[in-house]
Amino acid sequence: MNQYETVFILTPVLSEAQVKEAADKYKDYLVQNGAEIINEENWGMKKLAYSIQKKSSGFYLMIEYKAEPTVIAKYELQMRRDERVLRFLTVKNEKYAAAYAEKRRNKKEA
Repeated sequence: MNQYETVFILTPVLSEAQVKEAADKYKDYLVQNGAEIINEENWGMKKLAYSIQKKSSGFYLMIEYKAEPTVIAKYELQMRRDERVLRFLTVKNEKYAAAYAEKRRNKKEA
């Protein structure tokens, strides 16, 4: 299993409950496909560097997880089909990035 990190931006017209529901949908999808959720962060609403679909802000969320490489393509397809998702980026963490992410999480919790 490889360690991945997905950051996605949801449209700003959603309520807090709808944002939480969308995040839970993607977490549940990963868990159902055998992934192990390591960390989830809600970064809140932020201003975008440039307009996307005539929107200048969006809700940023980050999910860190361990999964098989075959799960990623299906996971990203789900995000492409969802009109609530403006943009997403999935990155495979090598051992140094994974160590840094763990260090960052531990510092944040303390």
